Amino acid sequence: MIIAERRPIPEILENIAPYSRVLVLGCRGCVAVCSAGGDREVAILAEAIRLAREREGKPIEVIERTFIRQCDPEYLEPLNELLPQVEAIVSLACGVGVNLIADLYPSARVYPGVDTSFYGANVALGKWVEKCRGCGDCLIDKTAGLCPIARCAKNLLNGPCGGSQGGRCEVRKDMPCVWHMIIERLKERGELERLLEITPPKDWRPAGGDGLRIRVRPDLA
Repeated sequence: MIIAERRPIPEILENIAPYSRVLVLGCRGCVAVCSAGGDREVAILAEAIRLAREREGKPIEVIERTFIRQCDPEYLEPLNELLPQVEAIVSLACGVGVNLIADLYPSARVYPGVDTSFYGANVALGKWVEKCRGCGDCLIDKTAGLCPIARCAKNLLNGPCGGSQGGRCEVRKDMPCVWHMIIERLKERGELERLLEITPPKDWRPAGGDGLRIRVRPDLA
């Protein structure tokens, strides 16, 4: 899922300083699962904004809403009724949601309420770890299902660096060397020779190397 973290309150307050009526808009997608932008977070942020503005002597009206998703136009249609009621939007969706609102409603003043971080897995309660970089040219079929782009601090594609020791990363001592893990896993499977295969240089264009990424499914269009 996409992992996000709420932006510092002072930054949010600075963005909406000129306004007296704002919409705090949550999303029940990824940001809700990682406890950054669901119903609960909308209520907490809205109250924090009200209290901060009361202390400044500049009361503010805050409308609270949470949409199913902010990355699909159909779920943003309620904005047609909400936008005339507010001067600005604080979106708790990932950056995709903020961008889509800005595209569909050019006159809307929409500001991010969270910082979008990475694609991660919920490995423990309250803990998310990056597992994928979304490069668009996946190679984990050759690396035992482990991504060396997202999970190696140096993004190495041809084996461990000389600095890894005892299966640990030299950049992050608390992080296992993913190439050590790949080699050990392939060895256990009797597939270590797969690393001897010569593969072409990685194509970074799907990762955004040639600009905006677009995917079209003709069968769904």
